[in-house]
Amino acid sequence: MLEKKFTPKRTVCKVTFRVPEQWAQKDVAVVGDFNDWDKSANKLEYKNGVWETTVRVKPGTEAKFRYFIDEERWENDDQADGYVPNPYGSEDSLLRIDN
Repeated sequence: MLEKKFTPKRTVCKVTFRVPEQWAQKDVAVVGDFNDWDKSANKLEYKNGVWETTVRVKPGTEAKFRYFIDEERWENDDQADGYVPNPYGSEDSLLRIDN
């Protein structure tokens, strides 16, 4: 699940990424264009029955992303702004932050 909240002057959008507890046994990372697909950059923290992290993104951004789960599988976000094909024969989730 995605939740987008702009700062009062709309200079930054705080995007909260959440996945259900049952998706992972040990860890989840959100990986994408905004962190150069670094699997260790944005780990989701487990709290209150969900995996969650918040990333600051500039307005006008369009980024591909996926969840890397338990260091073995990739998943898309059901609430992504769209999906685009990737070079591996599957699709990436799309995040759009309008100005």
